[in-house]
Amino acid sequence: MSKIAVHTTLTIALSGLLATPAYAATLDINVEIPKLNVAEYHRPYVAVWIEGADQKVAANLSVWYQQTSNSEGHGTKWLPDLRQWWRKSGRSLKVPVDGVTGPTKPVGKHALSFSDKQHLAKLAPGQYTLVVEAAREVGGRELLKIPFTWPAKGAPQSGKAQGATELGAVTLTVKP
Repeated sequence: MSKIAVHTTLTIALSGLLATPAYAATLDINVEIPKLNVAEYHRPYVAVWIEGADQKVAANLSVWYQQTSNSEGHGTKWLPDLRQWWRKSGRSLKVPVDGVTGPTKPVGKHALSFSDKQHLAKLAPGQYTLVVEAAREVGGRELLKIPFTWPAKGAPQSGKAQGATELGAVTLTVKP
């Protein structure tokens, strides 16, 4: 093998080692909607957002509600039932919001993932709280909170909150 061929092969091999992929910091969230044994079941409306240390909304992540009209009206009529979210952010939003609002979800576990390249691009480093609120027609309301630091340094952070009625387990993993 000539010196030129060895040099080219070595350069190509080393360039693969030096090129490291750019990873985005992420929030991975799992929200469980529990199966309830009730006479009249309606899927819950759910809002997922981030609050800063000042308890103001830093980012709306997801809002699940009935998006079609029925004999009782359009689903936006009941968004104020998500009381905390509505007071802090919902009433000032014009729904639907692309990438945030979506239809209600069935019983089960639902995974959400957000990165600093999209929803979290404007999130400054600091202490935050993930808030998940659920409200169900002919049912109750529930609010869960998980504190976290953004962005994660070193190893991923994780947190968990367990609902008692309208929500099951909610987990959060913050990855650097």
